[in-house]
Amino acid sequence: MKKFGLIGFPLTHSFSKKYFSEKFERTGLSSTHAYELFEMEDYNELLPLIQNSPDLKGLNVTIPHKQNVIPFLDFIDPSAARIGAVNVIKIQEDGQLAGYNSDYFGFRKSLEEFIPGLNSGFKALVLGFGGAAKAVVVALEDLGIDYKIVSRKSSETSISYEEAKDLIKEYHLIINCSPVGTYPNIDQCPDINYEALTPEHYLYDLVYNPEETLFMKKGLEKGARVINGYQMLVYQAEKAWEIWNQ
Repeated sequence: MKKFGLIGFPLTHSFSKKYFSEKFERTGLSSTHAYELFEMEDYNELLPLIQNSPDLKGLNVTIPHKQNVIPFLDFIDPSAARIGAVNVIKIQEDGQLAGYNSDYFGFRKSLEEFIPGLNSGFKALVLGFGGAAKAVVVALEDLGIDYKIVSRKSSETSISYEEAKDLIKEYHLIINCSPVGTYPNIDQCPDINYEALTPEHYLYDLVYNPEETLFMKKGLEKGARVINGYQMLVYQAEKAWEIWNQ
């Protein structure tokens, strides 16, 4: 049995387990492949998990461990090193651990589909700066899109939500990389100036549960185009599968 899994904490709602279990069933691999959840509060449990699971071939990594796992890796893909976060680990035949980032691929592909003809004329506000946001920022840089990171407090690399309120009119792409609005806190949304939104705005919420977040609803009320993080997750999952099997 070839086993794959997800590490992170907490793992209350896992897209990955449902996606890969259904994929194995659909492709006739369910008798030889399995996907499990490994809730791991302390990232130091990673190596014992791998040592005690000889059938384990690959792992997805979610918050809060996308950066924590890097010191344990024997190899890190250059793009993941540039991003500074790993969300895919391949356990190689010799036991060495290789780290990759499929968030970049998933976000970029879904963004280019969301905004056909995307060009450097766009300006983006990136709300939050966790592990996934790091991949988002690198993708925006590669697309030549000017961006500002929005955080609770301004710093050398970010502006505050208060400062961002005056920029909505000229920043037409707003990407929520924070967990605000995730189930069960569906009555919450990032603190931006929704009144300044127009039909020329695009709101991309990395949250996928609920399917339509309050952030998205407020955008729709102003005629903005919106998307959630589901398609990004599908693309990054398929990229992970490709990495594990290459």
